[in-house]
Amino acid sequence: MKIIQAPRASAILYSLLVSCPQARPWLMPANICPIVPITFLKADVPFEFVDISPATLRMDLEQVEVQIKKRRIGGLLYAHPYGEADTPHEFFISLKNLDPEIVIVDDRCLCIPETIPDEHASSDVILFSTGYAKIAELNFGGYAFLKPYVAYKPVNLLFDPTHYGSLETAYKEAVNRCVRFHYDNNDWLETETPQPKWETYREQIEQKLQSTLRYRAALNVIYENNLPEEIQLPTAYQSWRFNIRVKNKEEILRAIFAEGLFASSHYASLAGIMADNHAPNAEILANEVINLFNDEHFDEARAEKICDIILRNL
Repeated sequence: MKIIQAPRASAILYSLLVSCPQARPWLMPANICPIVPITFLKADVPFEFVDISPATLRMDLEQVEVQIKKRRIGGLLYAHPYGEADTPHEFFISLKNLDPEIVIVDDRCLCIPETIPDEHASSDVILFSTGYAKIAELNFGGYAFLKPYVAYKPVNLLFDPTHYGSLETAYKEAVNRCVRFHYDNNDWLETETPQPKWETYREQIEQKLQSTLRYRAALNVIYENNLPEEIQLPTAYQSWRFNIRVKNKEEILRAIFAEGLFASSHYASLAGIMADNHAPNAEILANEVINLFNDEHFDEARAEKICDIILRNL
């Protein structure tokens, strides 16, 4: 497989999309990171959202199959919810059997990054990120493994960091207010910053993983031991952050922030915000899930304190 690097994973996705332009829409989960559909908007490639399965929290593969049997699609972007690592290889193979021209991107940006290409991968592209808030957080970089036949030519774009700041403000406001996001095409996407050689980059990733995985495991033990099991997501979903589901999410978040701590609230359903459809299961999950930090931005004392706040406010 080919190894591609860029300043961020979205730059790789953009170059991929413009390297093989097509009018057929792509499918992606409704609760994807907003930068993903915005990258499609920049590349002028149509997309549609698919709801998640309430049983697995993953993109509903039955819905995907229904859509593909109705009409041809350009590609599938599969994302792993909260870094859960299981990959539906048999499903990817079945899609290729239905239509060999479908491009399958396995988005593993929230997963523990892998540095050895899988020559027998069932997808066409495997995408990783080492940017801010990712598991191996180097604060720069994305990379991908591509099958040799995948059309890919790096695109060099002008970049203005103030444009990215404005974009981030705009999409966050749209998500928070649940209103339609209107995209203005400008120079928000960084594509040209020089990247380290792959051998150096791979060593940085592997060194970071050694420390961060130990750190995350220690904080996860605190959360597992102090919080009720029934509000915890399964262990497979707890690598990127430690995730809980509660009925009074907003009340608990207010209590956390009132005591000087922080937690996050990813990922909102983008159905109706960046595309014209509805994803009730993704919306239910977004209304209940709280992501507790388990990386170097947090520590054991704060993890214990946040558990006390949650328990008092359940």
